[in-house]
Amino acid sequence: MNQTDQMMMTGNLAAAWGARLADVDYIPAFPITPQTEIVEALATWCESGAMAARFVTMDSEHSMMTAAGAAVATGARVFTATSSQGLLYALEVLYSVSGWRAPLVLVNVSRALAAPITLEPDHNDVLAARDSGFLQIHAETCQEVLDSILMAYRIAEDERVMLPVIVNLDGFYLSFTREPVTIPDLQMVKAFLPPFRPAHLGFKASAPHALGVAVLGGTPYSYFRHQMHLAAMNALDVHRDAAAAFEQLFGRRYDVVEGYRLDDAEDVLVMTNAFASKGKAAVDAARAEGKRVGLLRLRMIRPWPADAIRHALQGRRAVAVLDQNLSPGQGGILFQEIAACLYHEALRPRALCSFIGGLGGKNLSEGELRTVFEQTAEAGVQGKGIGPVLLYTEAEHREMVQLQDIAADVRASQGSGK
Repeated sequence: MNQTDQMMMTGNLAAAWGARLADVDYIPAFPITPQTEIVEALATWCESGAMAARFVTMDSEHSMMTAAGAAVATGARVFTATSSQGLLYALEVLYSVSGWRAPLVLVNVSRALAAPITLEPDHNDVLAARDSGFLQIHAETCQEVLDSILMAYRIAEDERVMLPVIVNLDGFYLSFTREPVTIPDLQMVKAFLPPFRPAHLGFKASAPHALGVAVLGGTPYSYFRHQMHLAAMNALDVHRDAAAAFEQLFGRRYDVVEGYRLDDAEDVLVMTNAFASKGKAAVDAARAEGKRVGLLRLRMIRPWPADAIRHALQGRRAVAVLDQNLSPGQGGILFQEIAACLYHEALRPRALCSFIGGLGGKNLSEGELRTVFEQTAEAGVQGKGIGPVLLYTEAEHREMVQLQDIAADVRASQGSGK
């Protein structure tokens, strides 16, 4: 297989190929929609001998992550995947695994959280883990999913970092979308990602050691938590080095943020993940109408790439942050983080606008994105930001009213005994 080989594959299958090419040793798994295709593919390859890894189905996501972290502690290269409620069920263990400085890779296929329950994506699941100590890379395309997993192992296993990484992709919109994906040559992957040989991890009866021991009092706890923070910040430099090496070998470049038609943009839309493709199309449409707009896609969420964001947004007339998440009682999560990192910027935008869209996989229409640009431009002229504004069309509102009317009729008929 050479670098020019391409296959049509889903985002889920691209994730499985990333783990396969990374030559992982151990895969603890538990199925959950919409990520199950990933572990099904890996189980098939392990059964057939195409992969030498040990695949084990666990009894829950909590057990899965515990097994994953413990295996890394013995010196194994580990991969696993989950989604939505499964990530939250494993959340307690994420803090332990990062505290052990166990550099595994976890793929999260974003799915909105219950209740009400749905199967389509938004980012409240993965953003709930943003303070766990796991680094976060968010992918837009199937190719980026595969490539990001290879980069994630290189970054996680760097001795300057030694922290686990979540690679995130959108459920349904990317997990089940087929795109052409170039499968990297295995020998080139081995050159990019050498075998995992951690100095601080391993299992040897003659040299016992403990991880995650109890510490009483805040002094040692503060020290170790701050060490994790410093290691996470090191990942910004390590990502830059990994991106350069990856580009040299494979010809594709991934930075912590991606600018799209930013050069002369006076207004900028900030987005993440697969829906950024819709945002780019909206930028093209607005550009065709003579509007000077651009898009900034956040690829790395943890560590937070504050300098890259400030550099990209300084001097703009207005910035709109489109959050595909909602923190009840606050608004968009990423809007708050963008605002914080721009606060001390002398050339910060005149207006910062917050939009909420795509919750539970709700479509982002051309009209909604056109409205985002129009309202952002007006905010820039006025010098006053707006939001949070929920993107919701009149047709969607009518549909919701109809559903409520149906529910009211059902309740009325039940009450009358009909």
